[in-house]
Amino acid sequence: MDVLEFTPEPADLAWTFGGVPPVRRVKPGTLLRLWTEDAFVGSLRSTTDLASASLTMPFVNPQTGPFYVEGAEPGDTLVLHFVELTPARSWGASATIPFFGGLTSTDRTATLQDPLPERTWIYEVDTARQTVGFQAQGSDLEVALPLEPMLGTVGVAPAAGEVRSALVPDVFGGNMDTPEMRAGTTCYLRVNVEGALFSVGDGHYRQGEGESCGTAVEGAMNVVLIVDLLKTPGPVWPRLENDDYLAVVGSSRPLEDAWRAGQVDMVNWLGSLYGLDKLDAYQLLSQISEVPLANVVDANYSVVTKIPKRLLPPVTAYDGIHQHLRSIS
Repeated sequence: MDVLEFTPEPADLAWTFGGVPPVRRVKPGTLLRLWTEDAFVGSLRSTTDLASASLTMPFVNPQTGPFYVEGAEPGDTLVLHFVELTPARSWGASATIPFFGGLTSTDRTATLQDPLPERTWIYEVDTARQTVGFQAQGSDLEVALPLEPMLGTVGVAPAAGEVRSALVPDVFGGNMDTPEMRAGTTCYLRVNVEGALFSVGDGHYRQGEGESCGTAVEGAMNVVLIVDLLKTPGPVWPRLENDDYLAVVGSSRPLEDAWRAGQVDMVNWLGSLYGLDKLDAYQLLSQISEVPLANVVDANYSVVTKIPKRLLPPVTAYDGIHQHLRSIS
């Protein structure tokens, strides 16, 4: 297996999907060892660092990439299997940011209320115990939370020459912010441009479903992944597979349209996997789906539709590439 190690310099970071030249070319089957910067670009290091004074828009949520995948053509299926995600720092940061988050006035849900007070929390990483430490600022409460690394952002260049902010999730992937994007997961994305041009970033040391305040425990991440390519039609929406679930991530506004997008694509996926007509797949989905919220704070919301494998007859998705990559990683 070819191995590529890449740690971006500040000038190498990408701030969009699309419109960025590739940093490296890779062959399908390559294992990549990458480093990703946190969404705050490492600028929130103490509770006295506030986002409004420390961040420079639109230079937030930097991505490592894009990577040009040799042989990838529009319509293909890009396969990214996440082998390891490990914190690259001993601390992570979270914050409340003016007019951002699920429980405050925003530019899209405008009210006459003042923004919530701005605050920064620093979470210390305990590698031995595999925890991150929450410490309340208005009381003495401290809680050691399990370390559950994930990537908030995984995506490819959009179609039709579009350039999209790294804060946006859509059919190309992007800032989906789902805890399902963790080690052991395989992500399937539709290739839109020659070479696919995929990027990853926005490491979270842990995140609750929905990312309520708009920020997780944001942290730089060491990422090990395997990239592969299938010459089969790529999915409409990002699809995920792990040992226990098949999943689709839909992203849109309003929230119910994000839910609908994932539900429709899962109906189609069930139909192709099991030979079901649309109504049979719809009925089955209605009885077995799990639907965690990924984010309710980004420019588009993201909703995950999950199907437990244990409830269905064994089936092979995408020629069994998830099982193959799991076995060699």
